Amino acid sequence: MKKLVKASLAALAVAVAAGAQAQLEKKDVHIAVGGKNAFYYLPLTIAEQLGYFRDEGLDVKISDFAGGSAALRAVVGGSAEVVSGAYEHTVSLQGKKQYFRAFVLQGRLPQIALGLSPAKAAQLHSYKDLKGLKIGVSAPGSSTHNLVKQLLTKAGLDPDRDVSIVGVGIGAGAIAAMKSGQIDGISNVDPVMTKLEMDGAVKVVADTRTRKGTQEIWGAPLPAGCLYAPEAFVQKYPHVVQALTNAIVRADHWIAKAGATDVAKVVPESYLLGDRALYLFSYDKVKEAISPDGLISDGGAKATLAALRAFDSGVKSAPIELGRTYTNEFAKKANQKYQ
Repeated sequence: MKKLVKASLAALAVAVAAGAQAQLEKKDVHIAVGGKNAFYYLPLTIAEQLGYFRDEGLDVKISDFAGGSAALRAVVGGSAEVVSGAYEHTVSLQGKKQYFRAFVLQGRLPQIALGLSPAKAAQLHSYKDLKGLKIGVSAPGSSTHNLVKQLLTKAGLDPDRDVSIVGVGIGAGAIAAMKSGQIDGISNVDPVMTKLEMDGAVKVVADTRTRKGTQEIWGAPLPAGCLYAPEAFVQKYPHVVQALTNAIVRADHWIAKAGATDVAKVVPESYLLGDRALYLFSYDKVKEAISPDGLISDGGAKATLAALRAFDSGVKSAPIELGRTYTNEFAKKANQKYQ
């Protein structure tokens, strides 16, 4: 009798799963991400490594690029369908009359830090002293670049003329660029920034890995890494978007309960940058920045718009409809499923 019950339950589970998957408008989804090994995109990796996308009936392909702006270009160009990138790009894009919508959050803080070589940091008395420096970012136009623009604008400098920007990616190449003296400073994410700090290669002068640091620079917590796609994609494939959201929210919940060693066991070995202890230490520094539920706050969206208006000429005077840049419809349903 017990065997019969177990068999019946198993059959029911398969039927339910098949029914859920049958709703999908398509199963193959191509996601572009800029720096997949960063904690900034940890929920994406957890969802991939633990099979959460597969559980939702999806066959997800993830292509990794040097930075968020490069990943965005892949979707704009049609070679990928969904971006795993910074929420702020949905606002900037609307300023160009390109409508993209974020539908699930991975990071509730930017998680970006600006560090200078010890010699340059010693000469920094205000952000005006950044003038003339060569600063590495993940890719020009990415959120790491926007942090530099924000600081320069606050200091009354021209972010397009007063510093030299160099794309260095997110990973070993970024570390090498800083240590070899190719750049004077670097705006990047963890574990890269913590590695450089611990090795004495940089002194952090601006930090959004914590609520306090984010508040000091941006004036409010800003939504960061998320999944977003062209508005037409979200409208055409709502079941696919829901499935993607389910997987990320499930990953957000897993991370909220996980310890550093749990995470290190799941991510690919290459993510550790050859230093497991460093990775564990870095994770503890950024854990509060990762979203626990995938929801984008209305206040955070408004703060993002206000921040971009300060230095993004395409947004400054554009009639931005914030309601078209994000939705919590899918994340709310996902949280009901994975409470």
